[in-house]
Amino acid sequence: MNRRGRKPKGARLVTNLEGSEPARRRLQRIVETLAGQASVADVCAELGIGESRFHQLRSDALQAALDNLEPRPAGRPPQGASPVDARIAELERELRELKWELQACQIRLEPADVLPRRSTATVKKTTETQP
Repeated sequence: MNRRGRKPKGARLVTNLEGSEPARRRLQRIVETLAGQASVADVCAELGIGESRFHQLRSDALQAALDNLEPRPAGRPPQGASPVDARIAELERELRELKWELQACQIRLEPADVLPRRSTATVKKTTETQP
């Protein structure tokens, strides 16, 4: 089958996005893992991060993309948007951020729940009497 058109750029599309070089590099490597062009282990080694951090970065990037793709009303937003609507939008953004922070904290606590607990021995103080 003869296909016409341009070849897909894949992860190279990231190079034209605005942002710092380290952020673009991370996103490019995340996209490469999603496309099956790189393994998570290799990317983690290259970026100097652990797999759990990589999975969190990937999840955050995908969530941001999904949030941006939510359907919105056609046309321009009304010029006289009420302060209440702006406050609701601000609170919704804050809620999303707090949910992500909570999830990150829960992920960090998971290893503590799995590890065996050390018992704390009661230390008895001995007092010396002076003559």
